[in-house]
Amino acid sequence: MPRNRRFIQLDVFSAKPLLGNPLAVVVDGAGLDDATMQAFARWTNLSETTFLLPPTSAAADYRVRIFTPHQELPFAGHPSVGSAYAAIESGLVSPHQRQLQQECAAGLLPVRVEGSGSGRIIHVQAPPAGLQTVAAQQRARLGWAMHAELAESQLRLVDNGPRWFVCNLHEEAAVRQLQPDLAAIGALCVAAGAVGVSVFGRQRSGEASMAVRAFCPADGTPEDPVTGSANAAIMAFLAEVGDPAGYGLRYRASQGREVGRDGCVEVVRDATDGSISIGGACAVVIRGELQLD
Repeated sequence: MPRNRRFIQLDVFSAKPLLGNPLAVVVDGAGLDDATMQAFARWTNLSETTFLLPPTSAAADYRVRIFTPHQELPFAGHPSVGSAYAAIESGLVSPHQRQLQQECAAGLLPVRVEGSGSGRIIHVQAPPAGLQTVAAQQRARLGWAMHAELAESQLRLVDNGPRWFVCNLHEEAAVRQLQPDLAAIGALCVAAGAVGVSVFGRQRSGEASMAVRAFCPADGTPEDPVTGSANAAIMAFLAEVGDPAGYGLRYRASQGREVGRDGCVEVVRDATDGSISIGGACAVVIRGELQLD
């Protein structure tokens, strides 16, 4: 007899269904092999699909594996936030725990839980980021793809599990109006081993202070609706390059309006140790069972 495995599909970085970034979560992932996990992630055709597993570390509350339709990732933001929410919703961890430890390929990551039920907010600490300057030729190619001339200080390659080209476009209008050459971005990302290009600019009205977009055409996602790891990478960029716009150690980012969503990401950098966390709400849209065996 096939084994029934619990399944949740939820929207991440939005308290309202259909406005965030969808995530498929296989709650009972134990026993599935790598090929089946990858095949299922390809079948869901979402930007990421996760599988919850028993932890291998005594310090962890649960373990998660994260797959795009094309590859496994060591860390990603919206899958980490959504998987923690799903672990609580499905009873893998107590709803009364305020501090959790998530085990993933990037290591053990602290998770902080605020509120309960539909008001629950999940904050996940991102892995430490490494930053590289971008060679002039690469910078020129990316500028051509984005129809903009980019100064050295506007661009970094940030590695916080996935690798992101992070680009400061300064103002919200430049971010919202951007129509990049996705084929050129995809080729550049493949050559650099990057998952995508993230751009940001100052938002001067509304609840958010930053507008963000993320393009991942090489990984099958022309534009990601709301992206946790990219937002964490942007904060790492600001910490190293400087923050003349005055975003500070805590701000709210808006992402997804250009693809019909309205996601909100809370981004925090600890003043003492420099650790960066991303957080947001979730909304369960589908509950069901899978028969993959």
